[in-house]
Amino acid sequence: MQFSGSFVAITTPFTADGESVDFKALKALIEWHIAQGTNGIVPCGTTGESATFSHQEQAEVIRFVVETVAGRIPVIAGAGSNSTREAVELACAATAAGANGILTITPYYNRPNQRGLYEHFRAVRECTSLPLVLYNVPSRTGTNLLPETAIRVAELGGIAAVKEASGKLEQVQELLDAGIGVLSGDDALTWPMMAMGAQGVISVVANIDPAAMAKLCRAALAGDLTEARRCHGRIAALSKLAFMDTNPIPAKTALAAMGRMNEVFRLPLVPMTNDARNELLAGLQELEVL
Repeated sequence: MQFSGSFVAITTPFTADGESVDFKALKALIEWHIAQGTNGIVPCGTTGESATFSHQEQAEVIRFVVETVAGRIPVIAGAGSNSTREAVELACAATAAGANGILTITPYYNRPNQRGLYEHFRAVRECTSLPLVLYNVPSRTGTNLLPETAIRVAELGGIAAVKEASGKLEQVQELLDAGIGVLSGDDALTWPMMAMGAQGVISVVANIDPAAMAKLCRAALAGDLTEARRCHGRIAALSKLAFMDTNPIPAKTALAAMGRMNEVFRLPLVPMTNDARNELLAGLQELEVL
């Protein structure tokens, strides 16, 4: 399956006490994204606070997203772990829940070498027939998936793309030269990556302004450089706001201000300070998001 365009790394709304997922708010978010032109939904990623989920809760969220989307756009389920056995279990559960693809991150904290990364992804590849998106985000994991390792993994088959968030455009070029699809994992670099040949983005900013990110991706895929450059200016400004605090704190704060969810996080994430929140909301008002 070809995944292209704007995929939102969707936030997870919680009930006021934070104990449960607010499925009513999640359904409304999904419908809003589809109406705004988002090309795919990625539940249970870092932006969705999946690190705080039980396995049962994660499977329930993925199944709910799949059922709500009802085949209208693809669903790539976050299903990664720093334990290979757990990553395999999560990938199997996401497959059973009906996802169209799996987003699987490089193991974090234990910092495997490149051979360990290959064996980790090989185990995930062998447990599911779904296309995989390998997620490389060294700033969060402490490990960089080198292009030569991604190329080895791709030889196993069924690798739809690498979500590349290393900030290293030379790595993006190596992947593209090897015929491996790339999805931007860095909102501010989406246009530069797509100008190089990347096929889209898995986006945090799309939580705040899905239409803007969808418009950028459409222009880039159509080769409309003037429109893509114009869209990039807005995305760059939104990116500064979306990452002024730890993701997904600003995105959920923005969505709460828009009336789309409770401003509720699960520890260890906490709400923004009043000064930071005021700065965020002022920036969103300037960009006419609010």
